[in-house]
Amino acid sequence: MSDLAIITGGAGGMGLACAKILGRDHQLIICDISQEKLTQAANELKSLGIQCATRVCDITDQQAVQQLFHDAAKMTEQKGAGEGTLRCVVHTAGISPQMADPLTILRVNTLGTIHITEAALALAGPGFALVNVASMAGHLLPNIMIPTRAFRLAFTNQTKFIHKLLFPCQLMPKPLYRNGLAYAISKTFVIWYCKRMAGKFGDRNARILSVSPGSFDTQMGRLEEKSGSADMLENAALKRFGKVEEIAELLAFCASDKASYLTGTDILCDGGVVAARIK
Repeated sequence: MSDLAIITGGAGGMGLACAKILGRDHQLIICDISQEKLTQAANELKSLGIQCATRVCDITDQQAVQQLFHDAAKMTEQKGAGEGTLRCVVHTAGISPQMADPLTILRVNTLGTIHITEAALALAGPGFALVNVASMAGHLLPNIMIPTRAFRLAFTNQTKFIHKLLFPCQLMPKPLYRNGLAYAISKTFVIWYCKRMAGKFGDRNARILSVSPGSFDTQMGRLEEKSGSADMLENAALKRFGKVEEIAELLAFCASDKASYLTGTDILCDGGVVAARIK
């Protein structure tokens, strides 16, 4: 039996596209917040000859995340020759500025990443990889707008951590600005956190890194046109939305043994949006 991959946000967009690649040579668990969407995704994968297990999981619920990884561990228990191991996790689940208020954005994108990372670390063994999805938004904020010193509170006091991250968002004059700042701060944290956790994964001969997508042609990506994502493409090196297959190939590569020396870093995949800002 092949090794196991977990994909969060696996019911659509980048997660489902990644499942179509990893499912060629992995057992799969895809998780999302909606069983209906999970069923649709599983049926689509089945039509391609890919079998998967589905799990409803709210990533802000630590117990739900622990149950997800407990189920994964049960699937990989040694019951005979040829049984696989948990080889990788691709964490695409998250929400964008148009989808929620600042507090919800911060909780889903930061606490969700923490819960997934902690659960993955507990099961990580040699050759394991965790790929967390950040965003090009994490590369765009001026340093003065990033409450970096509050990031360390994620390890000691998560209530205070969220409060500190929320404070600058509340100073913004319009709801869309508040949401956008919360999103950018949350993704800046994901990049920082993956670097900070690299040593702990390295102690297990395992890897952790982040990938920062730009504007991609997904349901979420198109929703963010209202936030100005399409406008940024006008000055980008590649003046188009990315194809979901393009980011999925990168995520799958980062999770594979082909990237076995890649850890503690972030890979920006934005069609040259950030590069265009360099003067």
